[in-house]
Amino acid sequence: MLKNIKNSRGDTLIEVLFAISVFGLVVVGSVSIMNQGTAISQRALEITLVRNEIDAQAEALRFIHDSYVSAYPNVSDGYAAEWVEIVGKSEGVTQASDLGTCLLSLSSSAKPFAINTRDASLMAVANLTSTVSTYSQVRYGSTPTAEGIWIEAVPSASQSNLGYIDFHIRACWQSIGQTMPVTLGTIVRLYEPR
Repeated sequence: MLKNIKNSRGDTLIEVLFAISVFGLVVVGSVSIMNQGTAISQRALEITLVRNEIDAQAEALRFIHDSYVSAYPNVSDGYAAEWVEIVGKSEGVTQASDLGTCLLSLSSSAKPFAINTRDASLMAVANLTSTVSTYSQVRYGSTPTAEGIWIEAVPSASQSNLGYIDFHIRACWQSIGQTMPVTLGTIVRLYEPR
């Protein structure tokens, strides 16, 4: 019996170290893939939430515009008055800011605003000088503010007879695991009644 134990061969130190290093590579690779999957899921969720907020801003713009059109020419109160104030934000604006550079290059003529989608009123826009730490959103509270999401109104060219306003709805935020900010945007064109 003792003779068999003496002749049995165990694992050498090199074999043990090789097994531990292979196991370590598998663990590190698995954790890296899981982190990438989590970051992709997080980014997809952020984009979905921001896209919903952009759509809400567009629908609020359309609602205010439709209220203005139905009340035309008596546009002194209600949502029609909000439209008049929004049109005032487009005066003197010749073009929208560049979305590619996010919030840092708003032109001096830009008059950014956002809409409180709960009561269809204009509201303050916060954090236009730097990217927001979470996704772009409208925060409701005692003083609702839009963080990282804004609208720029650009009127039609003066030589055009059409009379429309392009509303550039923009969003910009710093996503997890990204060095560059994530930007989203859309344009809504609304015509003036004539």
